[in-house]
Amino acid sequence: MIKYAPLLAAAILTTGCASRIAESLDTRQNAGPCPPVAALYDSARYVEFDGEGKLYTNIEYTGEIIGARLYCRYVGDNPLEAEIEVDFAFGKGPAATSDDHVYPYYVAVTRRNGKVLAKKYFSVSADFNGGKLDGKTEVVNKIKIPRVDESISGSNFEVIVGYDLTPEQLEFNRAGNRFRLDAGQ
Repeated sequence: MIKYAPLLAAAILTTGCASRIAESLDTRQNAGPCPPVAALYDSARYVEFDGEGKLYTNIEYTGEIIGARLYCRYVGDNPLEAEIEVDFAFGKGPAATSDDHVYPYYVAVTRRNGKVLAKKYFSVSADFNGGKLDGKTEVVNKIKIPRVDESISGSNFEVIVGYDLTPEQLEFNRAGNRFRLDAGQ
């Protein structure tokens, strides 16, 4: 029995700490579902050329938003508070002149009808370390969506992420063109 005493003491200590942590959390159920989150098709890809034409050999940098997840919390008539994780993949093309690049992106909160309620701009850095590919997950927290009252659920809103593109980059994406530096790997 003595040989099990340390395990029993550890179990009691762990249980005591865990219960204090659990007590500090708000365990009430959300008032409704979280808003959907997605990367906007037109701005989910980023291709930057060196200005010499839209050929593979002229690509400096590429990027793609490959995933987004939203976690939210709201109870009663409190504002909806959310955090999103955005997964990025980056590529360095043949015309790139640096081993790092900054990619601008945005997070927008919209009504389901498409009206933009809020939009913030961010940037994410890629460090290629002599290679051609990089990836990163960015966390954007403290997204607040005010609700008129507790009858308004998160399903009335959407959260959209995308690259902040130039008009030329947007036109390139809308034409259905794409280059991926990881093709065939």
